[in-house]
Amino acid sequence: MKMLERPALVLNRNWQPVNVATVARALVLLWNESARVVDPADYQLYTWEDWSKLCPRDDERFIQAVKFRLRVPEVITLTDYDRLPSAAVAFSRRNIFKRDHYTCQYCGHQPGGEELTIDHVVPRAQGGESRWDNCVLACLTCNHRKADRTPQQAKLRLRKEPVRPKWNPLYTAHEVRMESWSKFISEAYWNVELAK
Repeated sequence: MKMLERPALVLNRNWQPVNVATVARALVLLWNESARVVDPADYQLYTWEDWSKLCPRDDERFIQAVKFRLRVPEVITLTDYDRLPSAAVAFSRRNIFKRDHYTCQYCGHQPGGEELTIDHVVPRAQGGESRWDNCVLACLTCNHRKADRTPQQAKLRLRKEPVRPKWNPLYTAHEVRMESWSKFISEAYWNVELAK
């Protein structure tokens, strides 16, 4: 994984997890003085000036700049933002793929994103709406088999009922678990979210 694309946990100023950003975005926030880097080992905060002066240890990831090596931050805290994000995850194609783990909700097959489509459990032709509780991923074979029928009419069974996911800072494109995050996100939270 490219260093600038690695995930960094974002905390609000009360040190509550609110998001996951790329390292590139975390560094921009640090440069703009909108955030500080948190050292998970001792909870020390670093400004851009402080962080850029630290030399990475041999076992640490770094970004090679023109004149120096910059340590890759894994946790940052925002300087002004103290709220928690809305508990509602936006209804979108991308988030349906995440919720359903790129898996057909009828047969369980994981063919890849281009081989999956969004299926309306109650078809639009029968008054079904585009909402969290009516949309699921389906492989092309199951979607073709179901057509404009309900799963019962097509003799298909949903593997699980579609629901609106709960928000969490890990609900992003990043599937990487950073050990340093465990000091800010409880083990129980990790286990529940990773099991979904």
